[in-house]
Amino acid sequence: MKTIISVVALTLISFANSAMAADAEKGKEVFSANCTTCHSGGKNIMGPGKSLSKEDLESNKVNSAAAIIDLVTNGKGPMPAFGKLGVINAADIESVAAYVLKKSDAGW
Repeated sequence: MKTIISVVALTLISFANSAMAADAEKGKEVFSANCTTCHSGGKNIMGPGKSLSKEDLESNKVNSAAAIIDLVTNGKGPMPAFGKLGVINAADIESVAAYVLKKSDAGW
């Protein structure tokens, strides 16, 4: 039982450290360089109902860092798979997720 608790605790600590490593300011730079063509001001020129607003992120079930990281990494529909293509590295994708969540909370 102690082993299971230790494993769970270490997993949570590792996840927390990963989340803290995400840097919204760095995410802003990466977003500006790679995402603003389609998502300027949090909008979505390809699909207006899939903007980066808090409401659209929630309704499209992309309102967590993990979901945004998955989407930016693997792409979907017209959105390129930035991570798989090697355009944006994993750490920068985490930072983009932090930036998008911060901006959506603030209303863009």
